[in-house]
Amino acid sequence: MIVAVAKETYPEEKRVALIPSTVPALTKVGLEVVVQAGAGEGANHQDTDFEAQGARVEPDRNRLLSQADIVLMVRGPGAHKDFSVQDLDSLKDQATLIGFLEPLAEPLVMKELAARKLTVFAMELMPRTTRAQSMDALSSMATIAGYKAVLAAADASPKLFPMFMTAAGTITPARVFVLGAGVAGLQAIATSRRLGAVVEAFDIRPAVKEEVESLGAKFVQLELETDEAQDSGGYATAQSEDFYRRQQELMAQRIQHSDVVITTAAVPGKKSPVLISKEVVSGMRPGSVVVDLAAEKGGNCAVTLPGKKIVHQGVIVIGPLNLAAEVPVHASQMYAKNISTFLLNMVKEGELELDMEDEITKGAMVAHGGQVVHEGVLSALEKEEK
Repeated sequence: MIVAVAKETYPEEKRVALIPSTVPALTKVGLEVVVQAGAGEGANHQDTDFEAQGARVEPDRNRLLSQADIVLMVRGPGAHKDFSVQDLDSLKDQATLIGFLEPLAEPLVMKELAARKLTVFAMELMPRTTRAQSMDALSSMATIAGYKAVLAAADASPKLFPMFMTAAGTITPARVFVLGAGVAGLQAIATSRRLGAVVEAFDIRPAVKEEVESLGAKFVQLELETDEAQDSGGYATAQSEDFYRRQQELMAQRIQHSDVVITTAAVPGKKSPVLISKEVVSGMRPGSVVVDLAAEKGGNCAVTLPGKKIVHQGVIVIGPLNLAAEVPVHASQMYAKNISTFLLNMVKEGELELDMEDEITKGAMVAHGGQVVHEGVLSALEKEEK
């Protein structure tokens, strides 16, 4: 079977789905790896690097896709709204497509892929289990986003992060408040602490308190009644509008006394909840910084402009998009490990064998046999078509 790695076409996307060092594990089990010429250049991998590890390089994109049994991508249709129809037309019937696809947010796109007789797997749907940990690409990319968010905040802030004892006096440490203690939030906490900041964090899931405190941050507890705070996969669940309004009120004072606020709250397939109102931003001290990691889904801050850095009444608000692509070498290394491990889990003697009882295969599968098969995507599709 031929595994194809196409060059990413999403704007400013420098990651690549496989890196040269992951190729031998695939060829060892009988797969042929074919890489589009130039696919790895954004992550500093040359065509000759792939060839040295046993891959074949194909200059023609259409020829690459038309011969592929399995196509590996970073941002596929759904995650890339301008994904080329010509690319989809090039794929042969019953080819397998694996990548970030935003299936819960773009169920109609998933329906179209199913109609094309493609077998589709979304890396976002990987179960959060111990067995699937090495395949969890969302966590890999969130780790990078949390790290980069703190660096962006430190760069934008007019204050130093650490405490300094100098002949000119003592510089007090910056106060950082992290909203959301998932993977990105925990990495933001850890990075802020490394830089010497005093850190507080909040999450609607009380279970993460121990993790927050283990990193040297204070866990902020608010008197709030929640519905089920997380789903069976460990992801935060959406709460009521009244809950978010009350949460805004209780957090306002802490936010307004922070030098940096980093927001990471996201609910799969839904618009990001607004946690910081325009009024709260207006009440922050001039020079304060908000880095909104939920910007791509609308943002946790009411004044965030996705992809922009703005100043609102003296407060710097940053809405970064696709932060992982700004660290393409290590982002590609991590993603390539995730996606190749996932693929190897389904390959036996050079052939793709789909075990529908396997929790990993079933959990990540969006479409197969001409039908959308994932329950969550089917539910989103039903709502979209009403």
